[in-house]
Amino acid sequence: MIPRTHAIVCLVTLASGYAAAAQIQFVDQTTARFPVQAEYTNQIAVADIDADGDLDICFANGQGYSSLGTLLKPRIYINSGAGVFSDQTDTRVAGITGCFRSAEFGDVDGDGDVDLLLGQDYSRQMLLLINNGAGVFANETTVRIPTLNTSTARATFGDVDADGDLDIALCNSGTSRFGTTGQPRLYLNDGGGRFTDATTGRIPTGNISQQMDVLFFDADGDFDLDLFVGTRASTPSQSRLWLNDGSGVFAAGGNFPNDATAYAYDAGDIDGDGDLDLIGTNAGTNNAELLAKNANGLGTSWTNVSTSISPNPSVDDNDSKFFDMDNDGDLDLVVAVLGATKRIYRNNGTGAFTQVTNIITASTDASLDVKVADFDGDGRYDIVTGQGESGAFQNRIYMNNGAIDTLPPVNVRTEQVIAGTVVGAAHPVRVELRDAYTSHMGFHARSVTLRFGVGGVLSQSAAMKLTGNCLWRGVMPAQAAGSLVSYSVRSVDAFGNTGDGPILTFTEFGPPPIPADRNGDGHVDGFDLAIILAAFGTSEPGGDANGDNFVDGIDLAIVLAAFGL
Repeated sequence: MIPRTHAIVCLVTLASGYAAAAQIQFVDQTTARFPVQAEYTNQIAVADIDADGDLDICFANGQGYSSLGTLLKPRIYINSGAGVFSDQTDTRVAGITGCFRSAEFGDVDGDGDVDLLLGQDYSRQMLLLINNGAGVFANETTVRIPTLNTSTARATFGDVDADGDLDIALCNSGTSRFGTTGQPRLYLNDGGGRFTDATTGRIPTGNISQQMDVLFFDADGDFDLDLFVGTRASTPSQSRLWLNDGSGVFAAGGNFPNDATAYAYDAGDIDGDGDLDLIGTNAGTNNAELLAKNANGLGTSWTNVSTSISPNPSVDDNDSKFFDMDNDGDLDLVVAVLGATKRIYRNNGTGAFTQVTNIITASTDASLDVKVADFDGDGRYDIVTGQGESGAFQNRIYMNNGAIDTLPPVNVRTEQVIAGTVVGAAHPVRVELRDAYTSHMGFHARSVTLRFGVGGVLSQSAAMKLTGNCLWRGVMPAQAAGSLVSYSVRSVDAFGNTGDGPILTFTEFGPPPIPADRNGDGHVDGFDLAIILAAFGTSEPGGDANGDNFVDGIDLAIVLAAFGL
């Protein structure tokens, strides 16, 4: 028989063990979900490449830290739908090898599927692979992007000139990602997925040492994508923020805090004030994280609030992502650490981050990149890390057993349409949407729809496309000349959470409408009569034919008098 005192000790120990286990919200399930592999991974890209409704993964693999090593395949992992992955590299990206530091998915040719951009180090050609719609990629580099050897630690997509297609920005540090003689590049899309080098005259000239990241985000809230270039170098060769004039021409902006030794940057609204702030991994004092608050919302005044991360140790970190791990509506933080367990911080809602310990399975991986997304369709955001530099090089997946996302995407702002001077001209509309996690290419939405119509009824719709980071774009066809047009954006996330933006209005350019034509279709008929009757006795503008802010018999008489016109 166990003595009573020993039994109590055992029970207390067992209970403590259960309590510790219960705290593990992100559980390492790599063995059950990922193939066994041992390749040097630099970066991760996530998208539904085969249009089956779940999220697949590309690992950008490239051997060698400071010198070129063995050329490797970019690994394609296909999701079963339940978060179990198979390596289908050899059938999806057949014959492709390189020293890949960067991977990014985006629809460059406008056919509705995601294509793949792979950036290489050590002065090698970047690759553009085109999706056939079923998740099989063809290397069409030679006919689609300029021939130019670059040392690229990161390449990313974004519509910089507001024409509705995805352009490319890329790091280029010269002889290697640690070089000092490179110029970042900007490539413009012709609309069909063919690119020209538009660097000259569009981004500031001059070499930037050791470029590690490029990030598109709307720093000033004007619906265009600004550009941030992060560097590993120390002052004076610090990172740059360049503001877009709306046409894809960039100029230096803002008093961004001094940084050094940055490996990656991420943008997110840390304090709920509507603008995007920045975190630079390893970019702060003594290799701590740099947290920079967008002080005026215009991208021209920044405040170093790195002390809001507690603790913020001086260790070798390589990447970070914001995400809402507890479904409370604010962005928390995960940091990928070299040779130690990932650190996770909870946001108090005002941008103060406190580390939560024992919340993720301990590990000693040398993590170079981290991504957050729901991989098994349970409404929770999981974590994937890519390993390189040291250790076993086994990429890992941590499944989330915490709170389910029940919150809709947030419509931060919708562009106000100003009718032009050409009758029949279409109206592009841009919107800034954010959800529960951050990514260079936005959250994975089920749908984003521009809803619009006349007479106060949103009877028509058009799909909106992601144009980079948090921005989406849709096009509204011209409505009846002179009519009052209403429009709104509806966003639905992967779990069906639906958010509707405000209903905005504008008057379509052209001759004033016939007052009796309440739906603006050019005819006075039963539809107009129905609008009057439905609004009778109210101040609904759709039924107010005489403009006195009340729908009554006078409005009805106006419609009846013009009936049949």
